[in-house]
Amino acid sequence: MTSKRRGGAFWALHIPGWLLLIYLIYAQGITAFGYKIGVAMGTQEPAERITEVGTAFFYGFAVGDLLTYIPILFFGLLGHFLGKYYGRILLAAALGITIYWPVVCLAALVDARGAAGWNMGNEAPFWIVLSLITAWAVWGLWFILMESKLAQRDSSV
Repeated sequence: MTSKRRGGAFWALHIPGWLLLIYLIYAQGITAFGYKIGVAMGTQEPAERITEVGTAFFYGFAVGDLLTYIPILFFGLLGHFLGKYYGRILLAAALGITIYWPVVCLAALVDARGAAGWNMGNEAPFWIVLSLITAWAVWGLWFILMESKLAQRDSSV
């Protein structure tokens, strides 16, 4: 990958991507080994706030993240950084997941309002953060698409 492709947009994709990966390892990867660990660390909600069913779903997301999302994001970021073709594909897959999960969480947040045992309190931080993550991931997919088109154009010249 040439240095001209490592401009501001490249770093706007990578810096938040690596920060997200670190956060996922901390908040979800560790939680996959025991949901109560995540609650003790403050990265997961206790059953008193989201019910036992809520904790089961959040634990399921943690295990899914550990086994699929975290490795795809890691190898996507690494491969893309190194200019490898597989990196672009894996990073696009990870960004697709990154668009999907905040939408799921926000939809659940809306649907759970007023449900017995659900006591989330102030939703504003969730709406702000998850909307920003979704927007970043949509932009990241667009950037990878444009980058791919530039690479095709450059290889045909």
